[in-house]
Amino acid sequence: MSFFLNMVIFVLTAVLMIRIFRKDGKWDLTRGRFAMRFFTVQSNLFCALSALMMCLFPESGWAWILKYMGTAAVTVTMLTVFLFLAPSIGKGGLRQLLKGSDLFMHLITPLMALVSFCIFEKRGMSFAAALAGMVPVVLYGPRYLYKIKFAPEDKRWDDFYGYNKGGKWPVTFAMMMVGTLLICLGLMALQNI
Repeated sequence: MSFFLNMVIFVLTAVLMIRIFRKDGKWDLTRGRFAMRFFTVQSNLFCALSALMMCLFPESGWAWILKYMGTAAVTVTMLTVFLFLAPSIGKGGLRQLLKGSDLFMHLITPLMALVSFCIFEKRGMSFAAALAGMVPVVLYGPRYLYKIKFAPEDKRWDDFYGYNKGGKWPVTFAMMMVGTLLICLGLMALQNI
């Protein structure tokens, strides 16, 4: 079952990535590069690659840690959609965030990753190993902050996640770090049951 779920995660994400990099039947690298700024896309791509590693090297400790990190990353994506982005959009926000490709990247892939990792890939986890799940957010968070607040105007991103509304980036940044830590501890607990 682990192999099956991991292969589905990889194939579905590969199809979505091809769609992201194509427009009107042609390759569109500009569109693809634009999409790669989103943590949703990065976390799903990382999770898919880690799922492929679990298919190829199912007994490997490093492949298992990568799968854990990928699972933690897409869990952050899913919970951010449900607990932060949908409520901030207001009425119909969740429906808007769960249509088309986003249904897979915001819900289906994270759920498959959680089921495969927490049920079919249980090995037990130490607190130190649990901290590895923080790496994707720890790497992405400062880059996002730089791009929305400190980058030169011509290279700046829109605050598409709304983390700097009212200049509150220190609060939202801290919340993302704490939230990610709680997700990692939750995954550790599920591994150790």
